[in-house]
Amino acid sequence: MQIAAGEFKAKCLQLMDRVHQTHERVVITKRGKPVAQLLQLAEDKPRPVIGRLRGTVTRCTDVF
Repeated sequence: MQIAAGEFKAKCLQLMDRVHQTHERVVITKRGKPVAQLLQLAEDKPRPVIGRLRGTVTRCTDVF
C-alpha cells in the first residue's frame, strides 16, 4: 500500500493499527517518491533462563 505523506499524517494512528493487525507494509511517499515505510516489528521472544549463557563461558585448564 502506498500513501502520500499528508494523508499519512492525517491517518497515522489508524494505519498503525491496520499494519499491526494485517502485517501489511505501507510505503509513505512525498511528491510521488517513496521516503519511508511502515511495517510491523517482529516480536522479541524472551530467551529461556536455562541455557542463556551457553557459548559465553570458557574453561581454562592451565592457570600458570
